[in-house]
Amino acid sequence: MDKKFTISAIFILALVFMSGSSLLSQTKPLVELKTVVIDAGHGGKDPGAVNGKILEKDITLSVALKLGKLIEDNYPSVKVIYTRKSDKFVELHDRASIANKNDADLFISIHVNAAANKSAHGHETFVMGSAKSQSNLEVCQLENSVIVLENDYSSKYEGFDPTNPESYIIFSLLQNAHLEQSLDFATKVQQKGSLSPIKRDRGVKQGNLLVLWKCTMPAVLIELGFISNSNDLKYLKGSANQQTMAQYIFNAFKEYKEGYDTDIYIPSAEQKETPKEIAPVSAPTTEYGIQIMAVNKKLSENSRELKGYKAQYFKVGNLYKYYVGKYPSKEEASKALPDVRKKFPQAFVVKLN
Repeated sequence: MDKKFTISAIFILALVFMSGSSLLSQTKPLVELKTVVIDAGHGGKDPGAVNGKILEKDITLSVALKLGKLIEDNYPSVKVIYTRKSDKFVELHDRASIANKNDADLFISIHVNAAANKSAHGHETFVMGSAKSQSNLEVCQLENSVIVLENDYSSKYEGFDPTNPESYIIFSLLQNAHLEQSLDFATKVQQKGSLSPIKRDRGVKQGNLLVLWKCTMPAVLIELGFISNSNDLKYLKGSANQQTMAQYIFNAFKEYKEGYDTDIYIPSAEQKETPKEIAPVSAPTTEYGIQIMAVNKKLSENSRELKGYKAQYFKVGNLYKYYVGKYPSKEEASKALPDVRKKFPQAFVVKLN
């Protein structure tokens, strides 16, 4: 074979390879779930719920560390941040601040329940929202009561009194831009909870929980079981059982991450610099919008919660999903996304039809 021909062929193949690599680098990447904050409830001078010598703060720390290790071992690219890794007291507002400052994509707060009724048992997961039952309110009052251990808690929490039911009215006025995603993860936690040694599924609930209040990302609070119930207690205090609980939460995280990485979409830096349009692969009639919140109430057109946007909504179940803009492709919607995120940091692109 002619030597010059061989060299030329190799050169051409190299160019093709480099061109292919360049094209791949220009492919719009999916957003990845890159950072998760794991919050072990209570700690230090706050023992949480207590049954004899068994303390909630010890159980939550054990499960939190085990969960974090599972994520770190299976997803090395995911940054795992703990609100505490030892027996120390962390104020509720600081827990949300840790997540916000680190631009977390998901906040998981781990707790153990307790009730005056010793027969109450099972596992449940809360998202931020109005408590719609007395039992939900009691859980919220129990979890929120820790703020009385903080200095000047009244000013930190805008006059909130965890013992006064009227204080909880303020939560009904709050928007929750992340309700849909929070509910999604919470549902997955409960579904995977069939692996838990504590078998009763108490479902997904909404509650006025201060630890979730100011989180600017999807956030849940998981109640592993009731320390006040003798049957739940024997499973809560065993290391092997705590590993199993961490495993089922991890299984939910894995499934949630797979969906998160697939469904949320933004342009790469290369594409922001490239004026050339890429033709959308969807049908010409398909439109996209930018979802800014999902709430369980209909907002007025000039609601302050919309922050000046003339938003539209579509209803799914009991949720009103508000979005802004209509774009012919994901690419066009993605270009507008950074501006919307200035007011709604967790906004994301959605398919409208």
